[in-house]
Amino acid sequence: MEAITEGVNNVNITDSIKKNRIQVSNTKKPLFFYVNLAKRYMQQHNEVELSALGMAIATVVTVAEILKNNGLAVEKKIMTSTVDIKDDSRGRPVQKAKIEILLGKTANFDELMAAAAAAAESGENGDIEEHTA
Repeated sequence: MEAITEGVNNVNITDSIKKNRIQVSNTKKPLFFYVNLAKRYMQQHNEVELSALGMAIATVVTVAEILKNNGLAVEKKIMTSTVDIKDDSRGRPVQKAKIEILLGKTANFDELMAAAAAAAESGENGDIEEHTA
C-alpha cells in the first residue's frame, strides 16, 4: 500500500510543475531570450505563463508587450500578489511583489511565425516588424 501512495504522490508532484511557465529574471538573460522562448512555448502549448518577482516584473511586462504589439499574443489573465521571501541577511521574511501573465496565441500566430522564418531564410531581418495602426 505504501508503494501505491508513494507513486501517487510522485505523479502529483510532477503534474503540478507547469511546462509552459517561464520564470523571468532581470539579470540572468537578455530580454529577447525571453521573447524568443515565449514564442517557442506558445508554438508548443498554445499559451505561455510569464512569472516574475520584484524588479524582474518590468522585464515580464516588456516581454508581454513586445509579443502583443507584434500581433503574436493576447492577454488571457494577469495575476498579482505578494510573497514572503526569506532574507538571510536580515533573518526575517521580506515581502516581494509577484506578477503572472498568461498569454495565448493570436489567430494569425502561426502565419506570422512562418513569415518570420521565411524572411530569415531569405537573408532578410528575421525579426517581425512592429505593427503601426
